[in-house]
Amino acid sequence: MEGRRTSASTRPPRLRRAQAAPPPPPRLAAAAPSARAAAAALMTTSRFREWRAAFLCAESTGSRPDAGCGLPEQRAEQVLPAGPEALKMSGSRKPKTFKLRALHSQQKFGIAGRSCQEVLRKGCQRFQVPVPGSRLCLWEDGAELTADCFWSVPDNAELVLLTEGQAWQGYVSDISRFLSVFHRPHVGVIQAARQLLADEQAPLRQKLLADLLHTVSENIVAETRAEDPPWFEGLEARFRNKSAYLRFSCASRIRTYLREVSSHASAVGAQAREEYTRAVDAMAQKLRAAQYNGSYFDRSTKAGGRLCTPEGWFSCQGPFDMADCASRHSINPYGSRESRVLFSTWNLDHIIEKKRTVIPALAEAVGEPAGRQVDWEYFYSLLFTRDNLKLVHVACHKKTTHRLRCDPRRIYRPQAKLTRRKAVRKRP
Repeated sequence: MEGRRTSASTRPPRLRRAQAAPPPPPRLAAAAPSARAAAAALMTTSRFREWRAAFLCAESTGSRPDAGCGLPEQRAEQVLPAGPEALKMSGSRKPKTFKLRALHSQQKFGIAGRSCQEVLRKGCQRFQVPVPGSRLCLWEDGAELTADCFWSVPDNAELVLLTEGQAWQGYVSDISRFLSVFHRPHVGVIQAARQLLADEQAPLRQKLLADLLHTVSENIVAETRAEDPPWFEGLEARFRNKSAYLRFSCASRIRTYLREVSSHASAVGAQAREEYTRAVDAMAQKLRAAQYNGSYFDRSTKAGGRLCTPEGWFSCQGPFDMADCASRHSINPYGSRESRVLFSTWNLDHIIEKKRTVIPALAEAVGEPAGRQVDWEYFYSLLFTRDNLKLVHVACHKKTTHRLRCDPRRIYRPQAKLTRRKAVRKRP
């Protein structure tokens, strides 16, 4: 440990110049984007660091979360004076302490020093890396630690030691690594999550852990009844794979729409009823040929014919009056029985409303043809296809009046223009 400097002649020239004209203390980092704020609140809590350490330890060792993983101890951070006062006291202060770790490492070491260079030198010595090209960054936001802001950093702040060519973007980098643990989890990760959930008392943290445990426990890859028996609990024996059941589920919804259209025939006038029934029969025939568009929920269908990813992930398409979902709702009904049941609460919402607008417009069109032919295929696209259907989470399903109308130019088929043939004069 270096001795205390007691005279101005022994102080470093840089420090004397800083005292002669002390600059205002610089900000450590720009304000984080609003999209990061919620994640930062979670990622910077000491309890979350315990979760992260336990999960990553279980990932690397396959052990229990408390089997020698060294959870980080909780310390109260003490904010030290900054600015001119900090510079004035730098010669008499005790060394600052930090928690230092290397990139992608969960091992942390306590480092103390009176300057940025001293902490960097000790850190490089601890992790056995060369000092040239190395630098220190704050874990929270990735801001580089420099001599100018050294004393304004809180005590016990967490630092990341970077060597030449390495980069750190703050907690965003750690979030990505944390999420990668759950991309392909093994038994150790699931055991760690269950252990932490059993010991947790705070309701919010219980929910976070329960959601994580639910996600890592899903058997998304499995497809057949033999591969994932719990998924098929409560379903008829005729469904042998997940895709077949979800295809049936979607087709059942479309059949319900067709029955609603057919039942409206009794409300149509007697003279127009026959034409209405003819249009409905044509739509029913096309639906049967398309297997009632059950492919929308079938992940084995080719792209363009399904509403999900090849893995079975569905994303909410947002309310009828918005381009997308602001809450980024998503679900994979192929993962577990619980997800399958929850997916049944999602809606195929008609942008132009089925009961209030489309069906009455069809009935009105066949009642007043005026020599024109109703374009039943246009109504088919509004009632049964993705042209007018949005898959939405129950919270994004607005049941208010949409106040949208059918396109009057497409209700009837275009009439062929008659061309008059010019009379040909006979030559004498």
